[in-house]
Amino acid sequence: MTRSRTPILFVVLAAVWGSAFMAIKAGLVYFPPVLFAAVRYDVAGVVMLAYAAYATDDVLPRGRAQWAEVAVGAVLLIAAYHALLFVGEADDAVTSAAAAVVVSLSPVLTTGFARVFLPDERLTAVGVVGLLLGLVGVAVLSDPDPANLLAGGTVPKLLILGAAASFALGSVLTRRIDSELSIESMEAWSMVGGAVLMHLVSVGLGESVAAVRLTPRAVLALAYLSLAASAVGFLIYFELLDSLGPIEINLVSYVAPVFAALSAWVFLREVPDAATAAGFALIFAGFVLLKRRAIRRELRSWADRDAARVD
Repeated sequence: MTRSRTPILFVVLAAVWGSAFMAIKAGLVYFPPVLFAAVRYDVAGVVMLAYAAYATDDVLPRGRAQWAEVAVGAVLLIAAYHALLFVGEADDAVTSAAAAVVVSLSPVLTTGFARVFLPDERLTAVGVVGLLLGLVGVAVLSDPDPANLLAGGTVPKLLILGAAASFALGSVLTRRIDSELSIESMEAWSMVGGAVLMHLVSVGLGESVAAVRLTPRAVLALAYLSLAASAVGFLIYFELLDSLGPIEINLVSYVAPVFAALSAWVFLREVPDAATAAGFALIFAGFVLLKRRAIRRELRSWADRDAARVD
């Protein structure tokens, strides 16, 4: 991959995943939230299964470990994450940018869960400060009113925090299982399984297909989320996975809120407030503290590569 291709794909991925928060907000006008998330992954799951069949030699999971990894992905990475995210964003008090900022806590929470479930991971005192700083950032963004915790979008933002925690825990558990199932197959079957689970939850919540309004804008939002954000987004992610380390991949979560805010401002006329900006700054500072050593190694690696090119 050329030097210019990698940063271009990185920006495209951040833009696609960031603007997905705007597409969710736009589509929720026409779909019940959990049903919307389920239909998104009906489409994305079929597309990803087709890609997995093309890209891998063995698309079907085999053995207990591989099916366990798919189950974790379906429950935590797809169903719980997206159901909580879509329900949280359905609240008018939650902007697309605010949702993206809360979700950007996922890399911070991933480190915390890794300390519990992965014996090789260690969380130092500075790391604990970083984790707490990220949680403070969510608190600042949520701006809770002690007299009325149900006001001001506090509960919906906490639901989105639950979504971020679900994704972080799922990421750690799939790494712990490490079944050697290809990531394409794991993602594809997780999407299909997650879609089925969300359809069941949607029925349990009393959501009805009759409540769906299939306007051109609704179809466009669904198509964007299913094809661009899910299928194309993950294909780009797979390509970047080999060329970028975990630190740079995590940075997508911190560029995405910028695109979430821009796209929501352009298409939905949403204007981010000061609490959103302050929460983002605190979460990003927590990430830097947690990953300071890895960031230092990456910077040294870049410097060494640049020096080698000059020589």
